[in-house]
Amino acid sequence: MFSSIRTAEDNKLKVSELTSKLQLGAENVIARLALSYSLSRSGKMNLKNIKDSKGKSYSKQVLFGEHLTFYVALICQHYKIYKTNQEIPKYLKLHIDDGIELLYDEVKSNPNLLGTDFLLNCIEEGLFEMK
Repeated sequence: MFSSIRTAEDNKLKVSELTSKLQLGAENVIARLALSYSLSRSGKMNLKNIKDSKGKSYSKQVLFGEHLTFYVALICQHYKIYKTNQEIPKYLKLHIDDGIELLYDEVKSNPNLLGTDFLLNCIEEGLFEMK
């Protein structure tokens, strides 16, 4: 399917800043969080809006570990596509870049935000939506 995903050039520095600020682990943790955050916040995105690939490169093993099928399933459910669709890597990249920007804006608007507080807020919001 694909061997790696590379973020947009302007997101390379943002990932480093988010990793340092949120202290949730390595940069690949921020990328996974960004993907999930984008899927939960953004509607369906157009592949025509995909950004450059001059930023941080992640091998699929580093980025997704043993959970690649889970992240592919999230994309498949969101876009109503089958798991062999050739566009899946592009959707993953699109949502990672979008999520990095969303997270970065969130942290900039709330500079005292801690990573654990951010995660707990997201979980709480999700639980309220289930009611």
